[in-house]
Amino acid sequence: MSARVLITGAYRGIGAACALAFAATGARVALADIRKPVETAEFAARAGAAEALTLACDVSDERSVASVGEAVRQKFGGLDVVVHCAGIIHEAPLLETSVADFDRVIAINLRGSFLVGKMALGLMEGTDNAPTRLILIASDMAYYGRETFSPYVASKHGVLGLVRSWAKEFAPRVLVNAICPGPIDTEMLGAASMSAEWRARELAIPLARFGKPEEIGELALFLAGSGGRYFTGQGIGSNGGSVMP
Repeated sequence: MSARVLITGAYRGIGAACALAFAATGARVALADIRKPVETAEFAARAGAAEALTLACDVSDERSVASVGEAVRQKFGGLDVVVHCAGIIHEAPLLETSVADFDRVIAINLRGSFLVGKMALGLMEGTDNAPTRLILIASDMAYYGRETFSPYVASKHGVLGLVRSWAKEFAPRVLVNAICPGPIDTEMLGAASMSAEWRARELAIPLARFGKPEEIGELALFLAGSGGRYFTGQGIGSNGGSVMP
């Protein structure tokens, strides 16, 4: 039976790359995004998905996330893999960052991870020998911090806290991990959206380049596959050497 997969933030960037990576394996893929993702039929035909489902979702809204969970339950009966990619970034000096700015980043990045993770874990029925997989997207900044990004860093540090806690609570039937990307060339995080100072700092890493969304998709596939059976509670960096914990 094809794996049943949910990808959030599936409209673009890392989420779209993950969706295409899993679809290429013949998985049944649910695409959730606050904006309308690619049309289901178009996606399925282009990616070779066994079955696809397109859903609108505001990950910071409990009812919206619950609606996605119910739609997935009715269509697929449950979930084997969830890759939660939805998120935002905010760059501004602390004294120019409003409480509303902070609340919005925390609501989408951290509250969203909590809501999606809780919903997903309620739909996962893994076993000791065949665990299901929950993968959250954190960031390399969660490890080293950065000036002018404090709400974002705090939110992603919180994501790692959820991962470590849930990995212990749901082991061994569910494996819970985070991917911690470094600079990835997406619409949200790519060079075109960065200040000159931010861009220069992102490239000052051993591999001296931006990563590709497809590289994150490949890592998600690894964590969801047989090679990822001994990983749980980890923050795994695909970061070009920006962090070496």
